[in-house]
Amino acid sequence: MAFLSVLGRFLFLSVFILSLALEFKEFGTDGGQAAKALRPKFNVLSRHVETHSGFEIPHVEMKHLVLGAIVLKGLGSLLFIFGSTLGAYLLLLHQALATPILYDFYNYDADKKEFNQLFFKFSQNLALMGALLFFIGMKNSLPRRSSSFSSSKKRSHKAKAN
Repeated sequence: MAFLSVLGRFLFLSVFILSLALEFKEFGTDGGQAAKALRPKFNVLSRHVETHSGFEIPHVEMKHLVLGAIVLKGLGSLLFIFGSTLGAYLLLLHQALATPILYDFYNYDADKKEFNQLFFKFSQNLALMGALLFFIGMKNSLPRRSSSFSSSKKRSHKAKAN
């Protein structure tokens, strides 16, 4: 059962690991292709936020955002493969921040080809977020082994003492 759990986590993480490897390989000095693709989408988001809230988003280097995404995915994946809920939270944070920016289907008309492509990818990322939430929920609902082990250990010491 433990092997299947690790295998399942590894297969789930393959999405993150493959994109992480590609982004890391292409990063270079300017953030690579990811930074170039992110710039126009981030500008649209900044204008939306400024228009609707009056809050101006400060200038951010795209290579720093891409580097942050690489760190979140890398550290989150490493922790998640060992069953850590912190890793799941880091991946969930990455998905929650990146998904609405990268897959901005809401900026296109419904009859456009881009709308369908972006909406499909947005939906896939929502499914990944759901799987991460499911993992976190399951980890939190299972009783901890260490507490049951220590209490059974205490019981055995009391039985030996009597």
